[in-house]
Amino acid sequence: MKTKINIYLSLALLLVFGVSCSDDFLEEKKQYSYFDDEFFQSEERVNWFVGNMYYDYFDAYKSPMGSVVGSFATTQASYTEEVGGMSNSANDKSLINPNFTWENPADTPNYFGTVLGDTNRNEPYTRIRECNIILENLDSKGANLSQVFRDRVKGQMYYLRAIQYFDLMRTYGGVPIVTKVEQANSTDPVTKHPRATVTEVVNQIVSDLDLAASLLPPTWGASDYGRFTKGAALAQKSRVLLTYASPLFNKNWDTSTERWDKALQASLEAETQCMAGGNNLYGASASDWAKMFYNFDNVFNPEAITVRLLSNGNLGVSSNGSWERSMRVTSQGGVAGGGVDAPKRMIDLFPMKDGKRPTASTKYNYDELAFFKNRDPRFYRTFAFSGSYWPYNNNIALPAVHVTAPTVWAYRWTSPTNANTFGFSMGNDVPSPAFVRKMSSPTVGNTSNFQFSGTDIIEYRFAELILNIAECYAAKGDIPNTLVYLKKIRSRVGIEPADNYGIGTPADKYAALEACLYERRVELAYEGKRFWDIQRWMLYSDDASINDATNTKLGIPVINGTQRVGNYLHYKNGTSAVGTDPLAAARASISVDPDATNFEAQILALETFYKTNFEFRSPPTAMDNAGGVATNILWRPNYYIMGLNQATLANNTWLTQTIGWKDANGAAGTYNYQE
Repeated sequence: MKTKINIYLSLALLLVFGVSCSDDFLEEKKQYSYFDDEFFQSEERVNWFVGNMYYDYFDAYKSPMGSVVGSFATTQASYTEEVGGMSNSANDKSLINPNFTWENPADTPNYFGTVLGDTNRNEPYTRIRECNIILENLDSKGANLSQVFRDRVKGQMYYLRAIQYFDLMRTYGGVPIVTKVEQANSTDPVTKHPRATVTEVVNQIVSDLDLAASLLPPTWGASDYGRFTKGAALAQKSRVLLTYASPLFNKNWDTSTERWDKALQASLEAETQCMAGGNNLYGASASDWAKMFYNFDNVFNPEAITVRLLSNGNLGVSSNGSWERSMRVTSQGGVAGGGVDAPKRMIDLFPMKDGKRPTASTKYNYDELAFFKNRDPRFYRTFAFSGSYWPYNNNIALPAVHVTAPTVWAYRWTSPTNANTFGFSMGNDVPSPAFVRKMSSPTVGNTSNFQFSGTDIIEYRFAELILNIAECYAAKGDIPNTLVYLKKIRSRVGIEPADNYGIGTPADKYAALEACLYERRVELAYEGKRFWDIQRWMLYSDDASINDATNTKLGIPVINGTQRVGNYLHYKNGTSAVGTDPLAAARASISVDPDATNFEAQILALETFYKTNFEFRSPPTAMDNAGGVATNILWRPNYYIMGLNQATLANNTWLTQTIGWKDANGAAGTYNYQE
């Protein structure tokens, strides 16, 4: 088996295992006073330092649904329509549970960190400080090193500092800006940096990304694949300025195009540079669209602007992904209770194959039971369902109760002896008729429940950049160019081309913006992007107190008051013993493979099978529930931008609290992130 070592991690682990290093570099790295002139005169040591920076930033990035550098928790994804499940624990601080109101500094997440001067933790300002160390010292103390080497190192540091400030900004709004190596001290006024305005933070991020773009190469050699490029820096600038132009941070989003103009200019510049470096939309079919997520093993992927490389080996220095392990169902050898259940709203979201929404297509009538019929080709690469061909490398024997065939079945039936006891096909207890398969690999092995998946995570796809451009054009009211870019996304996956690939012609800029946000939901589903789109457009509800009327203007239904709904695919024609599948023989010839030449015939056969044998039934416990009681989502307006936590405020008393949150003394916060 070919073992792929994550380039970020392999560089970092030289710090621990490198025989040429005679001292404990990891410990020394945290003792900043130990950095003498000799350190910066060694290309090897500087490379170690850079490698460890990648490690600190990205080691936790194991699932594509993870967010914010250093942490990459999937918490934000749980607040979206993409997955269900609501915590009823006060310790979990779920922001969508209506039974809790979070407004105290003890209620906020710890991402900001604790004490600005604490350099012994892998926290945002520690990572920023490490970037500053290199930027402040490399040219003066490492003058013996080549200019090309120094420039590329500094380019990576500017990029890393920028993305750290960006994640701080979209989490907390304005934050202190520190660009020099300082020893923070609560009694030294020089180091008491106040919270900057959001505009000041954005300007700092953009400056860093411009510097990064000026120093980074368009491409790296094969051995350095995965490092940031000039195109990546410009694409990140597109993402930052799009966020800054959006309603959350832009009270004038609907009356002025100034910020949209700048975001568009940055996005078009990024498009040009990325294409010059070899990036583009990958492939010309839905099959290619699926392959781009798994068919590039530690080699250049045209779709990937930035990528998290992962190892597929069971080695002490490997770094494996967790996504394959969480999404594979029990019958395939996934973890017990495996599978990422798709809420009904996600199943109903995707277009039909003419590109029209399920409720708008007159050519293809949407049938909720036969939900898999006549859908956007991306649907079959995003979801699996009973009857789906979903292959993997079955290189170990599974328990006898499991069937190792690659066609998955996940329905249930009632026991004849107890109406509340059920059997499950192939052992798959999945309370949804569809479950996520996107970004899975047909060649990954199920050793140790897919623990050693090496499928890389594309953190920034060229498709996202194309959608950024479309959105900027839409906000400016330029509908023709909006359609040009939206059609780029749809034309490569096999959607029927009539009526602008089913998009139609939006009547005004609001309809065009809604079309862009809709396309992002489909194209970027389960890639950790949806929460940030909801946040920057404030889509949970309209609320005048925070200058929010975007749902009404765009014609997008609010999320508050809704539930993520799951349904069992239930055998309707009788009962059967728990261990006796009543449909095992009847289903034997059915398998739906979107790559098969007779795919349409397979779909028709599956439709007949479903309508003959199945109905939907609600699970005994709702997908969204609090204490077993079905519960609607409620996101409160102060959650869009989080308050600073108790420890931060107590140890950095000059910092002000965000409006909507209480400070360390219980007084109302005064920091306004919209100014």
